[in-house]
Amino acid sequence: MKKLIRQGIEDLVPYPPGKPIEELERELGIEGSIKLASNENPLGPSPLAASAIKDKVHTLNRYPDGSGYYLKEKIAEKCKVPADQIILGNGSNELIELLIRTFLSTGEHAVQAFPTFLVYEKIVKGAGGRMSSVPLLSDFRIDLEGISRAITPETKIVFINNPNNPTGSAISKGEMTGFLSEIPDDVIVALDEAYIEFVTDDSVSRGLELLEGRPLLFVLRTFSKLYGLAGLRIGYGFGSREMIEYMNRVRQPFNANALAQAAATAAMDDSEFISRTLRVVREGLQYLYQRLEELGIEYVPTQANFFLIKVPIGGKKTYELMLREGVIVRAMDSFGLPDYIRINVGLQEENERFIRTLSKVLAGHPG
Repeated sequence: MKKLIRQGIEDLVPYPPGKPIEELERELGIEGSIKLASNENPLGPSPLAASAIKDKVHTLNRYPDGSGYYLKEKIAEKCKVPADQIILGNGSNELIELLIRTFLSTGEHAVQAFPTFLVYEKIVKGAGGRMSSVPLLSDFRIDLEGISRAITPETKIVFINNPNNPTGSAISKGEMTGFLSEIPDDVIVALDEAYIEFVTDDSVSRGLELLEGRPLLFVLRTFSKLYGLAGLRIGYGFGSREMIEYMNRVRQPFNANALAQAAATAAMDDSEFISRTLRVVREGLQYLYQRLEELGIEYVPTQANFFLIKVPIGGKKTYELMLREGVIVRAMDSFGLPDYIRINVGLQEENERFIRTLSKVLAGHPG
């Protein structure tokens, strides 16, 4: 009898989806919960994006523009990259999958840091590939030298998340340039910049500055975080014309839906919302850092809109106790960091509630 499941699939662990907040509140008998677990924009969606969706609703009987013409033209204008070097996806997750389906053959090898975005390994193994993970350095930075050493003649793709999720650490321009110069010419580098807009350090590398002369560099970005469009699933990527052309052969014709395209196009012009989001994140981080220091709690400084907090009673227990108080955070056990939780910056009242709740939980359950 034929084996039903493709080799490697049985070893995969399904991504653990959270329950709707409404259902959690019903089960726990609480109201007014706040969610700081998924690195989302606490301000909601871009108002210009929301308006564009309303204007587009009457067209939903039609298929979306399979070429993504207007959105790609807007991205080209804002990012100074030719439209034929841009590809759209159903979130940047789909672009990771497209990259792997296009270029990684069964049995070929990929390399990543660990911990990093969990989706890389899931998709590589699901496609029949092999993944090697290089531990982070002691200060939570990506070990670029270690990744270089992990590359073998069978390696096809290297994944770099900058800033890295879940640590918030970022790679400098000099470090990235040196790293790319050591990568073999036949290895694709997937540079995931989902949080690049939140970076405050001018020395941090940006993929758009590295594309020229690197035909196998692929840069991923998303509208989920800065623009508040996570629920629409819309992402974009940059690469050489040859890479994009091959990925478009694999891409489904209508992978970016009409509402997402309209919203993303409008959101890129919403300068007021973008400025407000960045201000909320930067001020929120300053507040949270200060209060955690006053409480004597360790944290990892970040270049993103989220950061790691070391909790003396462990991440999973902290998550469970805070959940009962209506504050949803992310335990880091699945990332190999059992002593940590990860939170994103919320509105000021949410940040204050997080600090109050964490203080209460830790006081009631000393490590």
